[in-house]
Amino acid sequence: MDTELAVKRLSALAHVSRLDVFRLLVRAGHEGLPAGQIARTLGTTANTLSAQLSILTNAGLARSRREGRSIIYAADFDGMSELLAHLMEDCCQGRPEICAPAAKLAARAARCQPQGGRA
Repeated sequence: MDTELAVKRLSALAHVSRLDVFRLLVRAGHEGLPAGQIARTLGTTANTLSAQLSILTNAGLARSRREGRSIIYAADFDGMSELLAHLMEDCCQGRPEICAPAAKLAARAARCQPQGGRA
């Protein structure tokens, strides 16, 4: 991942409301949530949520699909994984204890992954 894209993704997450939306989408998994449910869950207005979702989508951290009259949003797990990998790729400098906490988190996340599929 190039630095420009990493900065764009980090910038998209550098806002309380967008981070709340993204974390909700991560918890929802690949199925995602309808925009209206996101707004109700987070107590935000539709136009504010639309702007937040647009920024996350443009940064490659969220995806949308239409189901009937609803637009369903889901976290872009590939985009999230690329960002995390970019942040961690130079970790340790030959000292594994530096990245041990991150490695434990990664191992925990790997257990959430469905068999033969992506998280």
